[in-house]
Parts: sequence; C-alpha cells; structure tokens
Amino acid sequence: MSNREMRADEIPAEHQNRWERVRQRLRAELGDAVYNSWFTRLELDRVESGALHLSVPTKFLKSWVQSHYASRIKARAANEFDKIERVVIDVRSTARKPKLREAAAEREPDAPTLIFEKTPAQANGAEAADVVMAPRRTMRAPARADGDALIGSPLDRRLSFSTFLVGPSNQLAYAAACRVAEARPGDTPMFNPLYAHAAVGLGKTHLLQALAHATNDNRRRAVYLTAERFMSGFVASLNSQTSIAFKERLRAIDMLIIDDVQFLQGKSIQQEFCHTLNALIDAGRQVVVAADRPPSDLETLDERVLSRFKGGLCVDIGPLDEALRVKILSARIFAAQEANPGFHVPPEVVSYVARTIITNGRDLEGAVNRLLAHVTLNGAPLTVDTAETAIRDLVRTQEPKRVKIDDIQKLVASHYNISRADILSSRRTANVVRPRQIAMYLSKVLTLRSLPEIGRRFGGRDHTTVLHAVRKIEELVSKDKSLAEVVDLLKRILSEQ
Repeated sequence: MSNREMRADEIPAEHQNRWERVRQRLRAELGDAVYNSWFTRLELDRVESGALHLSVPTKFLKSWVQSHYASRIKARAANEFDKIERVVIDVRSTARKPKLREAAAEREPDAPTLIFEKTPAQANGAEAADVVMAPRRTMRAPARADGDALIGSPLDRRLSFSTFLVGPSNQLAYAAACRVAEARPGDTPMFNPLYAHAAVGLGKTHLLQALAHATNDNRRRAVYLTAERFMSGFVASLNSQTSIAFKERLRAIDMLIIDDVQFLQGKSIQQEFCHTLNALIDAGRQVVVAADRPPSDLETLDERVLSRFKGGLCVDIGPLDEALRVKILSARIFAAQEANPGFHVPPEVVSYVARTIITNGRDLEGAVNRLLAHVTLNGAPLTVDTAETAIRDLVRTQEPKRVKIDDIQKLVASHYNISRADILSSRRTANVVRPRQIAMYLSKVLTLRSLPEIGRRFGGRDHTTVLHAVRKIEELVSKDKSLAEVVDLLKRILSEQ
C-alpha cells in the first residue's frame, strides 16, 4: 500500500493527536457552524517532507477549503508539527472505493497536477498560501450519447466560486449557492428552489455559472440555461416533434439552473416550465432560478410558477458596498496586469474609482479598461486627475443629476438629528462638524459640482475647507467600519431617490 492510500489506523498516534489539536483550535476560532460545514470531513493523510497532507471527499470541498481557510490551517499546523512549510489538499483516494475507481478509469485518463500559487481572489484577501493540489483522478458523470445529451447554455470557466468576490451585499446568496453545490448525490435538497434576484451587473450570472461548475465537478449533472435558451429548445422540440424526449432529458438531470427567468414568455412555454419545475422538485432534484426582481414582481409569469418560487429560498444580491468595489477593481487590475505588465494603478486611484462608480461590476470593469487604455495609449502615469478624465463618461452615466446638494444637506441633517441651518452655520461643536463634513464629502462624490461651488453652498466656505472635509471623511471611513456603513447607506438613499 502506497503512502497516498495510508489508512487512518496507520498514521502515527502522535500525528493524530497533533492534528486533533489543530482541529479543535480551528473549531474554537471559527465556531461550530463554520467548522461543521467545512471541516468535519477534512482528514489527515500523512506528514511528509515538510508537508501536511490532508484529504476531503469532493472537489468542491477541496476548492472551498483551499480558497478560504488554507492559510489558517497552515498557521495552526505549524504550531503543532515541526517544520511545516506547505499544506497539500487532495480529494480522497478512489482506491478506498475500488468500484468507483474502476468506473472512473474507463471514463477518463489521469488529470494533470494542479499547483495553485496566487490567484486574483487571493491577491485581494482570500486566505490561501503555499497550498499544492496533488495529482488525482477527476471523477465525472458518464458520457451520454450525442442524441441523448441536453445541451445547456455555454459556461465560462472564469466564472467560478474562487473568483466570486464576497461582501455584505451578496454573502447570503453566496453561502446558499455554496451549500447547494456541496450536496452529494442522493442528498435531499435543502433550498428548493433557490431563487436569486439582483439588478444588472451585480453578479447573479457569475454565481449561477459557478454553481453549475461546482455541481458538475461534484459528480452531479447540472444544466445551465438562459430563459431564451430554454424557450428556443422547447420550440425546436415542438417543431421537430421531439418534445417528449426534450422533456424527459430535462427532467433526468440533477440540477436545473435557469437565468433571467423574467424573460420567460408564452403560455405554453410557461406551462411546460411549470410542469418541469414540479417534476424536478417532486423527484428531489435541485432547481435554481435567477431574475432581475423578486418573484412578487414577475407579473407576466404564471401564478403556479410564482407559488413554487415563493416556496423556496429567495435571496437578494444588493448594491456593491465600497469595500467590495475595491476588491472587484483590484481583481480586474490584477487580471489586466498579466497581459500588460507595465500597467500600474496607484492605491489612491483605485480608491477614487471605487468611491465614484457605485453602479455595478460591469461599470467597474469598464473603468479598468479605460484606465488601461489611458496608460497604454498616452504613456503617462495614472493620477487621480487623469483617472477622473479617463472615466468621465461612466461617472456622468451613473450619477443622476437629480442628486442635489440641498437634498444631501437635508438627509444628513435628518440622519444626525440636527437642522439644515446647523450644517450651514459657523458652529464648530462636534455634533455639527462631523455631519457637515459628511455632507460636503457626499456633495463631492455624488454631484458634479466643483469644490468652490460646494463651499459656497455650505455657507460661503472656502474650497480648502471642503477639500479638508472630503479627505477627513475618506480617512475615517477607511478606519471606522460603522461610519463607512452610514456613509454607504446615505449614498444609496440619495442615489435611489
């Protein structure tokens, strides 16, 4: 028996005891809920040549632990084991299950070694370092004959859980999708259907495609379809008189994922979708749906379909907060630097763009493209001033002119329980100075007014006073999380009025 197939009872007792102390430390630090979700099936295989070899039962679980907890595991293991330099995570050897291994050998050759160093997500704070993914055999579902295959919409390999950046606005949706993907064959779905809704560009398609990738990697068959693809497939099957076969193939999968369900039209198509939805859920198969609005706002859909949606878990992906916008920008910049090594964006420019563009991830990506074009075509270094010029069209598009300085002053005064006259006055008490600075900061961020004009609208103050207020609030929100949340809330209220 090779080292890779070492049974638990062959691991030295001393190593088992040390590993148990590592597990208990992780449980104490992370809490029972997180530990029970991700660590109960993480096992010690061996300690060898400065490496701690661990294993998990599924590829998805391996990816999750590697992306989120690798550095923490390595740090705790270094306290218990001598000279631990790296952590190796593997999917548990199929040699422990001969029948599965033999079936896999007939389906697919050995997969190459994967060595993870530093990904864009890790470069922006994900916990992963010195983790090597050992060679293994990838288990996939048996290939189907071409005539029996249900072809879904194309999947983008870049849209995975490891590249999905998480913040307060999408934490619940992300956690729910991960829990659904982690389910094993035969498990009863926990959230069925799972319904996610978000405005354009906030990541719902990324989340759905990541879920499809993870499910297929976990030896379950997921089919991702846009509403348009579902409709065209059903109409084509009617025209070719193969609708029964189409429906049977659709209902034979493990997970059906429908994106942009708000575009589902036509009485017969909606009826067929409802029958398919009912058949899959009643058979214990997972259904995941996404739209640009909650179920109650889908007025064109059949009431029976809406009733099914409302009976599952409905999660909202909200607007991106500033910290998440910084993460997204940093990831996009990191990706651009791989093709353009000379592309450098100073931190103050990243911060400026994150504060200025508050709409969605697509606009943030557009901003990075404009910054890259400015650097490569003009050959000049980026500053806040040049960045402001480069992204001006995006700023004008996303900053509605209806946001007025008067509205900002009234909202801030109301929030802090003072009067608008207090903000405009010369009073310098603490309960007035901070709201006044916040109002000046919001006026600079949410309007196109110049500093001198903002100063005049705040009781005839000098532009240097406004500049000081803006810089002061920028400094405070970077350190004070509660203040940052208040400022972000005020921004959203003003932008949505």
